[in-house]
Amino acid sequence: MADVDVRKVSILGKESIHCGFHLIPYIVKTVVETLPSSAYVLVTDTNVGNLHVPAFQTEFDARRGEARFLTYVVAPGETSKSREGKAEIEDFLLLNKCTRDTVILALGGGVIGDLVGFVAATFMRGVRFVQIPTTLLAMVDSSVGGKTAIDTPHGKNLIGAFWQPEYIFIDAAFLETLPAREFSNGMAEVIKTAAIWDEKEFAALESRAAEIFAAIQTPSVNFAGRTESTRSPAQQLLLSVIAGSIGVKAHIVTIDERETGLRNLVNFGHTIGHAIEAVLTPAMLHGECVAVGMILEAEVARQLGVLSQVAVGRLTRCLKAYNLPVSLSDPRIASLPAARSLSVSKLLDIMKIDKKNSGPQKKIVILSRIGATYEPKATVVADKVIAKTLSEAVKVVPGIPSKSPIRMATPGSKSISNRALLLAALGTGTCRLKNLLHSDDTQVMMNALVELQGAKFDWEDGGETLVVNGGAGALAVPRDGKEIYLGNAGTAARFLTTVCTLVQTQSAGQRTIITGNARMKQRPIGPLVDALRANGSSIDYLESQGCLPLSIAPAGLKGAHIQLAASVSSQYVSSILLCAPYAAEPVTLELTGGQVISQPYIDMTIAMMKTFGINVVREKDAETGKLLDVYRIPKGVYHNPAEYNIESDASSATYPLAIAAITGTTCTITNIGSASLQGDARFAKEVLEPMGCKVIQTETETTVTGPPVGQLRALGLVDMEPMTDAFLTASVLAAVATKPPLPERTLQDGSKPNTTRIIGIANQRVKECNRIKAMIDELAKFGVETSELDDGLEVYGKPIQELKEGVSVHCYDDHRVAMAFSVLGSVIKETIIEEKRCVEKTWPNWWDDLENKIGLEVEGVELASVHGAASASRPTEDSSKASVVLIGMRGSGKTFIGELAANTLGWQFVDADAYFEQKHQTGVREFVQKNGWPAFREAETEILKELLEQCSREHVISLGGGIVETPAARDVLKAYAQKGPVVHIVREIDEVISYLGEETARPAYGEPVIDVYKRRAPWFAECCSYEFVNYTGVLTSPEGLTGDNSKTAPSLLSVRDEVSRFFNHITGQQPNHTPNLAKGKRSYFLCLTYPDITPALPYVQDMAAGVDAIEVRVDLLRSPKDFDKLGPYIPSTNYVTEQITALRHKTSLPLIFTVRTASQGGQFPDHAEKEAFELFLTAVRLGVEYIDVEISWSEKNIQDLIARKGHSQIIASWHDWSGNMHWDGKPVEAKYRAARDFGDIVKLVGKANGLEDNFALHNFVLRMQAAPGAKPIIAINMGVEGQMSRILNSTFSPVTHPLLPFKAAPGQLSFAQIQTALHLLGQLPAKKFYLFGNPIAHSMSPTLHNTAFEALGLPHRYELLETGTVGEEIKAAITSPDFGGASVTIPFKRDIMPLLDALSEDAEAIGAVNTVIPRERDDGSLLLYGENTDWRGILQSIRRSLPQSVLQPEAALVIGAGGTSRAAIYALWKLGVKNVYLFNRTRSSAETLVAAFPDVRIQLVDELGVWPNNGPSPTVIISTVPASATSLDRFATDALYLPASLFAAPTGGVVIDMAYKPAETPLLALATNVGKNWSTVMGVEVLLEQGYHQFHLWTGRHCPKSVVSDRVWKVYSMSA
Repeated sequence: MADVDVRKVSILGKESIHCGFHLIPYIVKTVVETLPSSAYVLVTDTNVGNLHVPAFQTEFDARRGEARFLTYVVAPGETSKSREGKAEIEDFLLLNKCTRDTVILALGGGVIGDLVGFVAATFMRGVRFVQIPTTLLAMVDSSVGGKTAIDTPHGKNLIGAFWQPEYIFIDAAFLETLPAREFSNGMAEVIKTAAIWDEKEFAALESRAAEIFAAIQTPSVNFAGRTESTRSPAQQLLLSVIAGSIGVKAHIVTIDERETGLRNLVNFGHTIGHAIEAVLTPAMLHGECVAVGMILEAEVARQLGVLSQVAVGRLTRCLKAYNLPVSLSDPRIASLPAARSLSVSKLLDIMKIDKKNSGPQKKIVILSRIGATYEPKATVVADKVIAKTLSEAVKVVPGIPSKSPIRMATPGSKSISNRALLLAALGTGTCRLKNLLHSDDTQVMMNALVELQGAKFDWEDGGETLVVNGGAGALAVPRDGKEIYLGNAGTAARFLTTVCTLVQTQSAGQRTIITGNARMKQRPIGPLVDALRANGSSIDYLESQGCLPLSIAPAGLKGAHIQLAASVSSQYVSSILLCAPYAAEPVTLELTGGQVISQPYIDMTIAMMKTFGINVVREKDAETGKLLDVYRIPKGVYHNPAEYNIESDASSATYPLAIAAITGTTCTITNIGSASLQGDARFAKEVLEPMGCKVIQTETETTVTGPPVGQLRALGLVDMEPMTDAFLTASVLAAVATKPPLPERTLQDGSKPNTTRIIGIANQRVKECNRIKAMIDELAKFGVETSELDDGLEVYGKPIQELKEGVSVHCYDDHRVAMAFSVLGSVIKETIIEEKRCVEKTWPNWWDDLENKIGLEVEGVELASVHGAASASRPTEDSSKASVVLIGMRGSGKTFIGELAANTLGWQFVDADAYFEQKHQTGVREFVQKNGWPAFREAETEILKELLEQCSREHVISLGGGIVETPAARDVLKAYAQKGPVVHIVREIDEVISYLGEETARPAYGEPVIDVYKRRAPWFAECCSYEFVNYTGVLTSPEGLTGDNSKTAPSLLSVRDEVSRFFNHITGQQPNHTPNLAKGKRSYFLCLTYPDITPALPYVQDMAAGVDAIEVRVDLLRSPKDFDKLGPYIPSTNYVTEQITALRHKTSLPLIFTVRTASQGGQFPDHAEKEAFELFLTAVRLGVEYIDVEISWSEKNIQDLIARKGHSQIIASWHDWSGNMHWDGKPVEAKYRAARDFGDIVKLVGKANGLEDNFALHNFVLRMQAAPGAKPIIAINMGVEGQMSRILNSTFSPVTHPLLPFKAAPGQLSFAQIQTALHLLGQLPAKKFYLFGNPIAHSMSPTLHNTAFEALGLPHRYELLETGTVGEEIKAAITSPDFGGASVTIPFKRDIMPLLDALSEDAEAIGAVNTVIPRERDDGSLLLYGENTDWRGILQSIRRSLPQSVLQPEAALVIGAGGTSRAAIYALWKLGVKNVYLFNRTRSSAETLVAAFPDVRIQLVDELGVWPNNGPSPTVIISTVPASATSLDRFATDALYLPASLFAAPTGGVVIDMAYKPAETPLLALATNVGKNWSTVMGVEVLLEQGYHQFHLWTGRHCPKSVVSDRVWKVYSMSA
């Protein structure tokens, strides 16, 4: 054997850990010579086995002698690490007659090591084994220490043993074949070990990330590295890192082998990390989850006051350097569907099962500094502390700060920190920066300078001092074309834009790309780019004009005369000033464009440049001596001072000072005084002192004492241009400032004395958000009135006690907004700050300091948000609130659809044309006639930018049809589509032309409409992310329907329903996914097999009865003109769109979009991958809920689809028709893993050859579902023999229906057949349902529900239970084991309530229950739940019958004040009706009803037809009195007269009479005779609607409406 040099590490007194390169011959030799055996068994997985087993086989064949060498290969991944996986290996050993002298070799990652080690620990009561880890994670962690285990459904590693390996061979050459992500995964454990034990090693990891990565990216040749003499420096470094980390763990294990205390330390990051992993596995790797866990656990330590923010910042930067996530908002995590399950409560629940815990007490390893822990073991931490760290929101508990008088320093100034970093990096020599801000922004700046190879950074004093070794201006394009990502760091973006022009040219064509997050891509940078371009720099916009991302050419700063518009941001000025010494010629910088913004920041830059050796001269007017906006900067190089102390941040200082002001306490801020470089240092003297505070300010300190609580003065007029960032703090104080301002500040224009007018802050509209609008919107939630000004705002103070409590403040991912409102939260109860982590931009530990240094309690709050995820950094942008933009041809229905969408979402509707006319004070037609089309298009694009800026959330914005005519507007739309929905409203072009022939408000095109449409169509498609077809039932294709299409044309209800479904789905407000996919429930989908769906539309609801979704077999669709073509077929996207759209208007069920290829049993060509994915993207654009994607397609296309799928979910499928796929084999597990990695739902279909194949399938499903975080799985066998699998399958079982032309697959059953079979198998017990009430003999409810049960094949029965009172009979019925549910009618709707365990919000608000639902608690006990569906029946009847002319009813009338009236009023409130008129003969009963609904604007009516205060006529009328109590006779004395004026509303409306008999009541007869455009609804129709909902609540199934209604109407007509 060739010479080998190994590095040995001792553990438990033995040098059994051997580290080196290319060790396979050495491993085999050592094992055979020192561990004699009759059998050597190598266990690995398929991934590793293919790479390395042959080499081991060769070496063992040459050395083993008489011994046997066996190999066993398992499937890769965590699912193999199970009881079943262990048993399979043991069975293999027994089958091969292995004995107690067997030596087992574990070759692979952590899964193999843990699994094989546990086998070795228990086989024959323990055999010898050897660890040969092949991943970095296994090398440094799981292979060392003798821990072995398997997973269970309850958690990871819960069953196992301590069993030490004879050897651990660390062959670093294995890492050369390791994917980069797996290497990073292992580096998490390396960083963890250094963080708890060795600061020196940690510092090396911080500074040498690039070198360490390079060590695995350069494959060795001819076994280089096997000996010391052939080992490269990179290999030496890598081996040193690995052996060093292993050495620490080996030392700890030697002291504490059985984990009684010290060994707990290696679990740093694991308590929270394992909980995260349990939810996200297998999509996220162990090390990735631990990386996030380390940051969160470090934050716990910081919260406890044990760890500094410096340490948290260093740990964050180090993990990021190795491409590891540090937050749950990392895109790699946030994009996962499972991430929505990362709630605080769930994570805490998972943490209960942790081996470190002592009973219910959770233990976490607490860092005290880098390289040391608080205790030599894990520390008990309260749930409240952990929850606060995990929570995405906080609330400040109001009170007097307990630490008053407070003395504290704020973090280093962000502005000075960023400037100092850049100056020191560009300078020559070494500079030590003290008090550097450790925040997101400074991390971004440091990372960017490292990427540009412009400086080296090291830490001293435990991270308190940053040592910068300047590069003297030598910069390079980032390696491998890597983009520089700046997040939302505006300062870094502006400074680095100019810095990148200084980069030296290395090779032709190289450019530097800087980019940021969605908000950063909106923030302006145009004036700076314009100035640099004019100076000769080559800078390109890659997306929107005037915003990031930018592509910047090297060697571009020429110098000489530069003109810059500086009225938007002073950062543009500082950017050029800082870089000017390195320009080709000395720079003269002239500022143009009016008043310069934030001059103090420019002065700060100049002062700091002077400290670093460059003197900037500002020119003066020769005659007046007035300073000019012209600066001269000489050529030169910065010379770094040995040390530079960074001032504390003056903007941040405003928050603790403001807390002192608002709470009447005292606070002193050190390191900020009158000598400060920062303009915001003036805040105390110029804002707080005039508000009534006592202020003492020296050169280096500021002390503020507030007046008594509630005694703050309004400011009157205050110009905050020198301290613009502080205006938010001033605004929240002004909100509670009610005393008149000082005389010299009093406004002279008659304004109220409580007015604070803040001016000079126009630039705050283009910061992290539009801060002026943000303050106005959020203060309004507290009831504080404001007014927006051109360059500021007015705030009108209110007494503290009058401000609204319980407000939830949205922070717009803006640190200043969050901290400002925390000041208000110190006096207003239950104020929730939604995005607590956005403060990490400037004061990451603000919430900890608020509690630990200021003395106000801070509590974590878990929001009921869409994603509900805890995060370890700022949360992901909540795209579910991003405004919807509508584009499309004029006449396509954008306004109608937009208003409906805004109404259903509860958002505001904005018409861009109306906005245009309001802004320009002229109509669009007139503007075009006066200025021409080009000027209009330019103005229209500016309007678009304004709307996207000012209405970026919770708006529906309708744009003009020609908005896509210019490239600039298209660029804006395409950029917006990356973060919010851009919806193309499509309508048949013939109808558009018809509409445009009548429309006159807009200018004529001057060319045929069809030509305009053809030109714009590609642009609409290019700019939109979704399409909504404004379907009218007339298909655009020539083969469209002719003749009577009344059954296929959409009703208004279907339009309203489809608008609601579509926009709720694409925005994520209410994604239209079936709830029955949840564990423990059964779900089904109907497979449509029509080539053309439209003829079947009238029957869709009947066929879909009971199912949860409808599958459209796109591969079976065939245009009628191609019916005669045989073989595989590709339908056009237009035809598929028409089919989907037509179907949408007949059902609101989710759709499954399936393109089944010929090889997998379908009709789509196998080779047509491009066309298939075009169809899939069409499905995404149409808002289809589920897309079936075969895993045989290319991974690149599937991943691209996943990235663009929005709220659509992927069903990753595999079909094997051969009958050769065995459910207990390895191949099917491989298919499962592939589908699991791609899909939200897994679908595997085989073919049964016999009954036993169904049992094998069932066991397979149970095994896969036992894994933590398992995804829903559809697993069935085809063929008649496979019907059992269809019955037992619980997720999305495909079903057929007798009305379909043929079954989609052999063996398919109907929904009813499966229910019958489930009942026979004991899986669906028969239940009894009741109607409680008196009298009820003539009720239609038994007919309704029993018809539905029968139609769906359900074994249940609905009966009448008529009793005198709610007594023992009813009690016995609802507690019986076979109780399925009950309807409740008069007189028991209130009497039943004491028997129930819980009520819905609806039932509580109405004060009555008409539905009882039995539910099972987590412990298996019964919970009786009360609901009210009466209001839903009324609401649905209104929505179904409301005329199109009534978009949103303004007024409604309710006649009567009984129990049903309560449901009617509640339904109208839910509908959003603003004015509810109530008439009742007994006024006192009506007044009682008004008092019961304080949130509803109810006005009593004294005479029908005469509306209070001449209010609008009602467009909805609901009568709840008996028909006999009404009359059309004016002179009737015993009945209520109904005048014709009830129906005076010109738009028409809907009238509902809740009386069942007679069929035509006086009210309905009157509406029919005199009401124009009025729809009538009978009481039986309402009964049906509420019954449908009852049925769904009981069974989880949609009621078969058509069958049920036909039967009920038949019975009703016979009794009427």
